Amino acid sequence: MAMSFDPFTELDRLTAGLLGTRPGPKFMPVDLYRDGNRYVLNADMPGVDPGSVDIDVDGQLLTIRANRTPDTQGGVKWLAQERPHGAYLRQFSVGEGIDSDAITAHYDNGVLSVVIPVSEKAKPRKIEVTSAQTEEQHSIAG
Repeated sequence: MAMSFDPFTELDRLTAGLLGTRPGPKFMPVDLYRDGNRYVLNADMPGVDPGSVDIDVDGQLLTIRANRTPDTQGGVKWLAQERPHGAYLRQFSVGEGIDSDAITAHYDNGVLSVVIPVSEKAKPRKIEVTSAQTEEQHSIAG
């Protein structure tokens, strides 16, 4: 079985074990797949204000940050309050094979979609094999 190179090496050390009400960044579940010449990352962030979402690429590190504000119903008696609020954070090592200038992001129905194109230089290309005979034909024809 052949191993394929995946430029995304997840850096979850910052989010490992940070579920529930513990202090620090909350867990942000993601799906990541390659579709032709692009990677698509979908992250579940229900209730997050799209204006709080911050995505940046620094070298080979893609960082997604977001914030969900707590529900502040004054004068109510909470019977259950299980939906986490606070900061969300995920980081991915994207490698050198992406076009960081062409990354796009869209937030819809609580899901953040980030499209990460593969750079032209990282795309597979066909190499023409020449021989002395084909070089002779090119010089005769030219």
